[in-house]
Amino acid sequence: MCARTTRILRCVGGAALSCWVMSGSASAQTPADQSLVAVRTEVEKLRQEFDAIRKQYDARLAELEARLAVLEGRQPQAAPAAPTTPEAAVPAGAAGAGGPTGSLPVYGNVNVLSKIFNPDIAVIGDFEGAAGRNLVNPQAPLEMAESEASLQAIVDPYARADFFFSFGSDGVEVEEGFITFPTLPGGFLAKVGKMRASFGKVNAMHTHVLPWVDRPLVTQNLVGGDEGIADAGISVGRLIMNPWVFLEATGEVYRGQSDVFGSYTRSDLTYVGRLRGYQDVSESSNIDVGASVAYGGSELEPGLKTRLFGLDATFRYRPLRRAIYRRFVARTEAIWSRRDLEDDERATAFGTYVSADYQFARRWFVGGRYDFSERAFDPSVRDKSGSLLLTYWPSEFSQVRGQFRRINFGDGPTANEFLFQFLFSIGAHGAHVF
Repeated sequence: MCARTTRILRCVGGAALSCWVMSGSASAQTPADQSLVAVRTEVEKLRQEFDAIRKQYDARLAELEARLAVLEGRQPQAAPAAPTTPEAAVPAGAAGAGGPTGSLPVYGNVNVLSKIFNPDIAVIGDFEGAAGRNLVNPQAPLEMAESEASLQAIVDPYARADFFFSFGSDGVEVEEGFITFPTLPGGFLAKVGKMRASFGKVNAMHTHVLPWVDRPLVTQNLVGGDEGIADAGISVGRLIMNPWVFLEATGEVYRGQSDVFGSYTRSDLTYVGRLRGYQDVSESSNIDVGASVAYGGSELEPGLKTRLFGLDATFRYRPLRRAIYRRFVARTEAIWSRRDLEDDERATAFGTYVSADYQFARRWFVGGRYDFSERAFDPSVRDKSGSLLLTYWPSEFSQVRGQFRRINFGDGPTANEFLFQFLFSIGAHGAHVF
């Protein structure tokens, strides 16, 4: 055999031996070893993904720290590592507008940022109608009685502003517009602007908050009707907390020009005081009692005075387990009026109302009200009235109400009427005094 042939046989033998060794090694690897290799591979893959995510968050954090340094007036220590989605720009004039560092917080959403400068806006429509016979004080058969627009916002951590504009057949007026300071020293709360006076219950209520289509006779005869005691002034109140009853004392002074009081000089101011007590009777019921007084110049002529005294009580019952289906509210208010007349005479009149409302289904309410009132300048004339009401709430943004009313006027024929009302609202309307 030649040398060349010998070398070929040696190569073939070596290759065969190598294949045999590799085959034996592969057959010797167990399934457990294969599983271990797969787990190690998966762990390494997860480690690489985690490192990539950590690098992205580090870059994002560095960019946010740089932005914060710019807003605080400092030089950033490091430039942003990677481009990100642009944030909403700070509006002109925002710098130094508030906060301990002299700048407003920057939000990534333009809509959220705009809420800092724009108040809550709402509009409430009050459509009313009447059918029947009333020769003394008739109401239009169909009318848009009132449209109320509200602008409300937090001015700063120490003040809140509320404006209510009324659009009616007589034009546009500021029904209320005031600023509230809730954090005065001594636990006092102050309001400044045009407000409805805190006299009794009904006077402080806006028309769309009333549980009836109309206002009680005592309000119309003695407290100025729909407008009531509403004037420019200052109100200061304080809560008195104790273990027995919740108390609220309020003192107010007004310019003196309203449907009840008259002002002829700077000293003809109107003064209003109210003390209100609130107490829980049970876990499902409570009672609210108040006493009010008002004093000021007369609308007749200079030198005469008008005095009003009032007592009111409200009982509420709402079982916790069936709160959306059942509730009961009873209200009453008594008012005494003392008005100076000419020739040193004085007219003393009295009026009251009693009402009750009961929710008997998910969205249905039924109620009734009895009115009695003497006339402010002629107490010998006495008006009486009785009403039945049915109210349907399609949602919290709308109401449909019907009211049958019978009035026995002291100086005219009896009136029998059916009143109806549609209330609808849009926007975020803040809560009124209830």
